[in-house]
Parts: sequence; C-alpha cells; structure tokens
Amino acid sequence: MKILVTANLVPFMHGGASYHIAGVVRALQQAGHDVELLRLPFRFSPEQDIVRAMEHAASLDFVRPNGVTIDQVISLQFPGYGLAHPDHRVWVMHQHRAVYELYNASQASTELTRLREQVIAFDNVALSRANRVFANSRRVAARLHDFNRIAATPLYHPPAQAESFRCEAALPYVFFPSRLETLKRQSLLIEAAQRMRSSLKILLAGEGGQRDALAALIERHGVSDRVSLIGHVTEAEKRAFYARALAVAFPAFDEDYGYITLEAMLSSKPVITCTDSGGPLEFVRHGDTGWVEMPDADALAKRLDWLAQHPREAAEAGLRGREAYRAADISWRHVVDALTQPL
Repeated sequence: MKILVTANLVPFMHGGASYHIAGVVRALQQAGHDVELLRLPFRFSPEQDIVRAMEHAASLDFVRPNGVTIDQVISLQFPGYGLAHPDHRVWVMHQHRAVYELYNASQASTELTRLREQVIAFDNVALSRANRVFANSRRVAARLHDFNRIAATPLYHPPAQAESFRCEAALPYVFFPSRLETLKRQSLLIEAAQRMRSSLKILLAGEGGQRDALAALIERHGVSDRVSLIGHVTEAEKRAFYARALAVAFPAFDEDYGYITLEAMLSSKPVITCTDSGGPLEFVRHGDTGWVEMPDADALAKRLDWLAQHPREAAEAGLRGREAYRAADISWRHVVDALTQPL
C-alpha cells in the first residue's frame, strides 16, 4: 500500500517522539509498504500559531494529491490528525497537553482558555472522523476518554534499538536519562539525595531548559558528591549506563508512555517511579519489577537507601522486568498489523 504518515516538525527539539516517528516509518517500509512521511511545522506558542496550524491541517485533503492515490493515512500527532482521508488511522502519541491535563484554570490566560476550547472542539471532530484511533499507552487512551469521550485502543511499541540493550554487573548508582524539564522531576531526586544516608550515586543524563536550575539545586543542597548532571550521552553510552546501573529512576509527572521504563526492563534493571507518573505504571509492578513511591523526596530517599542495602533484590526485580517485557509481546510487527488491518 501507499501509506502517508503525518507528524510534527519542531526544529531542534528531539526526544522520544523522534524515535517513535522514525520507528513506525521504518517498520511500515520493512513490511513492504510504500511510505512517505509528512512533517508539519509546529510551534507551542503563541496561541494564534497553534490555531493557524489547526486550520492548515484541517484544510489538507490527501484523497488523491497530484493524481496519486494514497491508500491510507496514519497520523501520529496534533494537529496533523485533522487532515481528511477516507482511510485515516490515528495513533495518538499525546494531545496538546497544555490545554488538557496540564491546564490550570486559575492560572490560565484568556488566550489559553480560548485556545483550549478551540483545541478540544478540533480534537472532537478530527478524532471522531478517523476510521480507527489508537493511543500510545493506556494513560493516553484514558485522557482521550475522559476529555473527549473518544475510545482508543492502546498500542505499545518498542524503544529504538531494543535488541542492543544488555545487563552487566551493577555499580552503586541509579540512572535517569531524560530531558531536563520540569515535568520529568529530576528535582525530586536531588531533594531525595539530601535525605539519603547511603553513598548511592544518582546520574542524571540529558540536556534541557532546567539544567541551570537543577545545577543550582544540587549546589544549594550540597549534594554534588552524589548527584551528577552528566549532560548529553550517545545511544551507546546510554546503554552502557543502563547496563551497569543498580536501578533506574523515573519519577516524571503523568508521563504519556516513557521509553525509560522499557529500556530499563530490556537492561534487566528495576524501575523506581511514582504514584502519579502515568505511563510507567502500566509496566512497573511494586515490589516485583520495581517500586512505585509517592512523589515525595523522603519516600524516594528511603527507597534508594533500601536499594543500596539490597543489591541482590534489585537484580532479581530487574530480571523479572526483563521477563515481563518479553511476555508483553511489544513489537513493531504487532504495531504494523494493528495499524494496517483492513477496515
């Protein structure tokens, strides 16, 4: 089939979405389909730019562009899923979160409140019109139901280079690779470090807008001897840090999916996450494949100190996580079958 995949282009911002987009295009091509990727420019502000992006997406008709018949369209992101096609499948990575679960009416500007109404109306029309709607995770599906009354099927996919992750003998550190942003809550681990009694180290990999603030927090709490901002790491370096970690920390707030959880499981490492972390809770079973703690520095400090004292139990939980990943049958083959199943 000739399949058009639509996604966003946000210049010089790369993360999990980039791996997701590349992965689905590659998997469809490997399955024998003729695939084109259409990336629509997107800006998160000002609000009027988002309105224009919605209007542009809604104006696109890919039934037969330039006389070429496109058999199927698969859209991954807002607002690209607003375009028109008779066989349109939508796999929602997440919606425009600023007007959904992150929206705070008491703090929102008039412009954001107006945008919220427009985005919800746009999503209700666009997603109701799609032939099939999938979600990146059960958490994303739940948001679609709660805010839009849209039924979506959760569809999991593997992280990039899933076959390359490995496990080696653990060293006394926990690893957290992620963008340095407020929602990822690296600050919780820094605050936990101040309360810890063990000498366990915390390695925070990645770059982002909160780097200076996190560096200042480390200095203020006097924990530079146990918390390190190690900056950007290559994919090979990241896998090496996973391989030698005692455990992986992932205390983010209301994550959509979270490659970190799956990468940790592939590396046979247990995950410490929080009760409000969203996507990771679909994989982390407390006391089995990891630990789910309150989003509280004291609770995290106690768990990290416990891990330092119980490396054997940590290793065993990591092995159970690896088996849980295998049992879940998370594969691109399954994704392609679901997305391209005849109507």
